[in-house]
Amino acid sequence: MAEERMLDLVEVAPLAKPPVCRIMDYGKYRYQLQKKEKDARKKQKVQTLKEMKMRPKIDEHDYDFKVRAIKNFLEEGHRVKVSVFFRGREMSFLSKGEEVLNRVVAECEGLGKNEGSPKMEGRYMRIMLTPVAPAKPKKSHTGASIPPSEAKSETKKEKIKPKEETLESAAATEDSA
Repeated sequence: MAEERMLDLVEVAPLAKPPVCRIMDYGKYRYQLQKKEKDARKKQKVQTLKEMKMRPKIDEHDYDFKVRAIKNFLEEGHRVKVSVFFRGREMSFLSKGEEVLNRVVAECEGLGKNEGSPKMEGRYMRIMLTPVAPAKPKKSHTGASIPPSEAKSETKKEKIKPKEETLESAAATEDSA
């Protein structure tokens, strides 16, 4: 039957009694499987590891700039490794680096959670932040929620009242012209 239809005979379940076979175009079947796998890879969210390096005596502006970048990474769903690098005599003031890392964790509390406490790795003190799943907005008990942009447009419509022309006024203006 497969040869008559110019298709392939494919064994689907070899362990079944009796073995199950299907008549199909095997090349087309393989192509469709590859296409499905490719689409699945496209839709999958890849969580990459980002690293932010700081110093124990970091300036306030630099600190704010780097924390803002860390928050953006966490919002995008990336894991972030925050490192504080110590040079020379700074190694005797490890508490300053720990303060910087604890401050970063406190500022990113709603977006990410830390995995453990700061750890020393050579001259680096590191901590890992993982993104927290965002809370989904709750619907009102009526079931209908109006987005803020639509709510604004409704109030504008109420304020601006369009001029209504009646047939009589339209006819009167045509007669006078």
